[in-house]
Amino acid sequence: MIVGLILACEALFWVLLLTGLAVRYLLRRRRLSTALLVSVPVLDVVLLAMIGGHLAAGGTADGSHGLGALYLGFTVAYGDAVIKWADVRFAHRFAGGPPPERPPKRGMPAVRREGAAWLRCVLGCAIGAAVLGGLILFVGDPERTAALMQAFPSLGTILLVHTAASLWLVAEALLGRRSGVAVGER
Repeated sequence: MIVGLILACEALFWVLLLTGLAVRYLLRRRRLSTALLVSVPVLDVVLLAMIGGHLAAGGTADGSHGLGALYLGFTVAYGDAVIKWADVRFAHRFAGGPPPERPPKRGMPAVRREGAAWLRCVLGCAIGAAVLGGLILFVGDPERTAALMQAFPSLGTILLVHTAASLWLVAEALLGRRSGVAVGER
């Protein structure tokens, strides 16, 4: 049930986002567009309420409940960036807006961009951990929430992998492509 709800929330995220942008740029109805885009975070509240409601009604947490908490953390952390990313592209394609800026690949601008991406991942992990912890405290029964405890290591793995990738990209931004040869190429 929870996995289906997560998939429905993800699908509705994209439906609301694309509908909101289409209404803004194709129909020129800014107020309606704003209402549609502001309703995107409501999906997170609905998902959290459904997970909490299931557990409050006596349900036992399983892996899908932990996945739901992780999903919530990352949709909150990345949602606004995804909306801004799509908005710029939609405006360019359908409303004559400026083309999207290319992300910096070298130097300190690239390092700052990667640092911001890493901090967004940290935020997603922190929110996911807070949701997991909040659900565990809310239920108050270690036997029914054991699966939620097993989701915490996933957050550590996500953060570890993202940190390693970020360090690689920072090194590439600062040291790479000298004399036309990138780090790791020969």
